[in-house]
Amino acid sequence: MAEIAVLGFGVVGSGVVEVLDKNSGMIAKNAGQGVRVKYILDVRDFPDSPYKDLIIKDFETILNDSNISVVAEVIGGVGVALDFTRRSLEAGKNVVTSNKELVATHGFELLRLAREKGVNYLFEASVGGGIPVIRPLAQCMAANIVTEIYGILNGTTNYILSEMAKNGADFSDALLDAQRKGYAEADPTADIEGYDACRKICILSSLAFGRHVYPQQVRTEGISGVATEDMRFAAELGYKIKLLGRSRAIGGKVAAYVAPHLVGEDSLLAGVEGVMNGVVIRGNAVGNVVFCGAGAGKMPTASAVVADIIDSVKHLYARKWISWDDGSDDLAVDPAQLESAWYVRTPATREKVAREFGEVVFAGKTDDATAFKTNVMSGKIIGELLSRGIPALSLFRVLGDY
Repeated sequence: MAEIAVLGFGVVGSGVVEVLDKNSGMIAKNAGQGVRVKYILDVRDFPDSPYKDLIIKDFETILNDSNISVVAEVIGGVGVALDFTRRSLEAGKNVVTSNKELVATHGFELLRLAREKGVNYLFEASVGGGIPVIRPLAQCMAANIVTEIYGILNGTTNYILSEMAKNGADFSDALLDAQRKGYAEADPTADIEGYDACRKICILSSLAFGRHVYPQQVRTEGISGVATEDMRFAAELGYKIKLLGRSRAIGGKVAAYVAPHLVGEDSLLAGVEGVMNGVVIRGNAVGNVVFCGAGAGKMPTASAVVADIIDSVKHLYARKWISWDDGSDDLAVDPAQLESAWYVRTPATREKVAREFGEVVFAGKTDDATAFKTNVMSGKIIGELLSRGIPALSLFRVLGDY
C-alpha cells in the first residue's frame, strides 16, 4: 500500500482526495498496489468533510514520515509551496503538482533536485487541466524535433471571448458573467492579462525545446483591449479572436509570447469554445498534433494530478525522464521577428491605409474606425508602417498567415 500526502484542501486538493477515494479499485490496479491518503495538510478546519480525520496542520509530520512516498502539492503560488516541494524532494519523496506558477518559475531547479535525489517531479495538471499534453510532448513526440507550440491555454479568457463573439457582449459584461458562473476569480488579473497563459507556454516551451523559458522572457498581452467591434470585423474577414500562447524555435533560440490572434473559422482552434482549451504541437515528423478538452476545473485537474500519483507509485524506484536544462538571458528572441498577416482597427481613413500599406483586405467600417488585414510582415515592419500616422486601436496577429 502506497501512502501519500496532499498539500492543500481547496478546490483541486479536495478533488484529488475524492478521486483517489471513489476510484480506489481502478487506481490500485493501474498503480500495481493500493494508494491511500494518509495526510491532508491545510491551515483550515473542515468539520463537515468526510476526510476531516486526515487533516493536519504541521508539514513536519509529513516530512518525517518515511512511509509517505508521494506528496501532491496543490497549494499554488511560489511561497510555501516552493519550500514544501524542495523539502519533500530533499527527503526523497516524489512530488506531483498542478502548480503552473511554480513549474514555470522554478521547474529547472526542482527537476534537477528530483534527479539528484532519484525521485520524480511530475506536473501533468499544470497545463491544460485534464488534457493530457505533458506526457505526449515528453514521450509520444520524443522522435520529433518540435518547431512550434500554440494554443488556447486559459479557459476564462476563452469563455469571455466566446461570449463576446456569440452574444455581442462587451468585455466588461462578459467578464462579470464569467465571474457569476465561477469561471473567473474575483480578481481576474492573472487570466485576463495573460499571465496564466504565459506560465503554461513557459512550461510547454521548456519541455519542447530543452531549456527553461522564464515568464519574464515571454511578451504577454491579455484580452482587455479586445472590443466588440473587433469581434464583428474579424467575423467579416472569416476569423474568430482567441487568446493564444505561442512559442517557436528560431535557430537554437525561442520566440514565445501571449497575445490575441485572429484564427480562421475553419481551423480546429476556432471550434474550441467556452472554458475549453486546445493545444497544437508541431513536430517535424508527425506534423500538427492537437489536444483539446477541459482546461480547468476541480475534477479534470484532479484527474491529471491523480494520474501523476499513479505514475509515481508505479515508478517509486525508477525516474521518469522529464527534464530540461537551465535557460539564459539570450535564449528568448523578440517575437517581433516573426512574420504573419495582421489585423488592424484604426480611425485612419481607408485612403491613408491604402497609401501606407498598399494592398489590404478591408473589413467593415463604423463612424469612427475601419479594420483591415495586411499582407504577411514582421512585427517590426508593421510597427514602422503604423508609426506613419495610422494609430492602431487594435493590433492582432493572424494565425497561420506566415
